[in-house]
Amino acid sequence: MASRWQLTRPEAMTLLGLTATSTYANWKNGKTGTIPRDTLERISYLLNIDDSLRACLPTDTAIIQRLRQPHPTHQSTSYIERMLQGNVIDIYLVQQELLQHGEQARKQAG
Repeated sequence: MASRWQLTRPEAMTLLGLTATSTYANWKNGKTGTIPRDTLERISYLLNIDDSLRACLPTDTAIIQRLRQPHPTHQSTSYIERMLQGNVIDIYLVQQELLQHGEQARKQAG
């Protein structure tokens, strides 16, 4: 997902709540060890965000554009900027907004 979203290493680490680059490198190489609950929560929200975006956008390029374009309800910051504030709640709020948007789109289509 980090490569599909074209995240830099610092961006990916922030989204996962990591501070040690060695931990991130180990995880990328399949050496996870014990994953903290906070990080599991982040991963869950991020996977839901990815699923929501993939359900409504046709390409990875469109997903990247949606993540990085300024969003009017976020005081002109993008979804990714909001999530990169570093708190779990910021990722959660983006996930909730995308879920609501998806539900509204399904209701309009149905």
